[in-house]
Amino acid sequence: MKQSSIDPEIVQRFLSRKIHHQREYFMHPPYVIEKRLFNSIIAANCESAVTCLDKINTLERAVLAEEPVRSLKNSLICSCTLMTRAAIEGGMPPEVAFNLSDAYIQEIERKEKMTDLSLLEYTMLEGFIRKLKEARRSSRHYSHAVHLAIEYIQENSLQDFSLENLASHVYLNPAYLSHLFKKEVGTSITDFINRVKTRESVYFLLHTNNSISEVALLFHFCNQSYYTTVFKKYFGMTPSQFRKQRGEEGRQKTDLDDFSLI
Repeated sequence: MKQSSIDPEIVQRFLSRKIHHQREYFMHPPYVIEKRLFNSIIAANCESAVTCLDKINTLERAVLAEEPVRSLKNSLICSCTLMTRAAIEGGMPPEVAFNLSDAYIQEIERKEKMTDLSLLEYTMLEGFIRKLKEARRSSRHYSHAVHLAIEYIQENSLQDFSLENLASHVYLNPAYLSHLFKKEVGTSITDFINRVKTRESVYFLLHTNNSISEVALLFHFCNQSYYTTVFKKYFGMTPSQFRKQRGEEGRQKTDLDDFSLI
């Protein structure tokens, strides 16, 4: 079998970097500490996770770009990836975890100060653990069918699906699923779907230039007027008012409580 060749320039850069690290006595964070961090996130143990991250950050970071801020951003994106995988392993629905990861990576790219970026890493850690705890609490009180229905709604918030599609996914009659869902969750399936869609639409209002009609279309609301009515029901103001009032604040903060789905 013919072996694929490795670009000599990549090999040279690897050797050069290895020599530099040896001269500077640099080592990547020990695997055992990263593993402890990973396991602490799975256990939703914030205190232990912060302690592990503190230990990692006493070490010199790997140089991942020539420009220091870019290098730190790349490092935080790696951290975000680790936290995302740990949260999924701990029980967070994958789509929720990936949405949270995307939002944090967007926030990483917006920051330009080293101090802000360093603080953001801890904000990410605490945010992932908080959302993991919420996911566990929400699943603890529901039957298996309702839990599956909630996961399906969360993971398909950008899709146009019917009650029949949802009922088929959980292997129940649509009428019985509606009854069971209202009994356990305390709200109708339609109301729950609208709440999920409007809360997730917050990200697009705060962090993109999409028009209100484009956001409404993205989440498959029948029209902008209906989206506005539903949004006002949950947030007490129209999407335009929300964007104007919270837009600048949302770009400066990394508070993702608007992504709570239950």
